[in-house]
Amino acid sequence: MKRIKAACLEQTIHFMLKEDLPREEAVQFVQAEYAHYLAQMDRNRTPYRILEKAEQPDGSILIKLKKQYNGYDCKPYMD
Repeated sequence: MKRIKAACLEQTIHFMLKEDLPREEAVQFVQAEYAHYLAQMDRNRTPYRILEKAEQPDGSILIKLKKQYNGYDCKPYMD
């Protein structure tokens, strides 16, 4: 029998601009969406670590992060 002892997701997420909005408004929307995503993980008490955050020339945001998968321990991956 096998058991999962630890599990972690490594993701790359691109918060892209909405094409149907003016540029300034789209940039503000992306920043709000990014803040909401982080707040949601905090609210759900999902352990995460942002490895890299890059604001793109068009105003979109690209992040690489590690976060807990389901309820499994992820401490070995967060170090």
